[in-house]
Amino acid sequence: CLATLIIMLVGDTYTLINYVSFINYLCYGVTIIGLIVLRWKKPKIFRPIKVNLLIPITYLAFWAFLLIFSLYSEPIVCGVGLIIILTGVPVFFLGVYWRNKPKCVNRLIESMTCWGQKLCFVVYPQGGVAEEE
Repeated sequence: CLATLIIMLVGDTYTLINYVSFINYLCYGVTIIGLIVLRWKKPKIFRPIKVNLLIPITYLAFWAFLLIFSLYSEPIVCGVGLIIILTGVPVFFLGVYWRNKPKCVNRLIESMTCWGQKLCFVVYPQGGVAEEE
């Protein structure tokens, strides 16, 4: 969110749309790759919807063409989009990967989570404070 606010203050909306669209299509392609990998490594797990593998492979072919064309035609926009994605890596390591955090870090993360949930009007986590209390 902070990166988006900075981009909105510094750049124009067209550039922001380019950053976000590159990030979205990159994530879509990675998701389809994950689908194919799961179909290959775990073919027996339950899937509510199962499609022929030709469809995701065809999608990936077009996706790769568009991604390569985007990287070739607008490398700076794609680079900034990748930097925006990579800003989530430290958050992942601090919030998810680091298991034995000190209690002060856990309290900080929990308070930021509750603050964000209240700001966005979302449900409290299961271990959170109930409204009746």
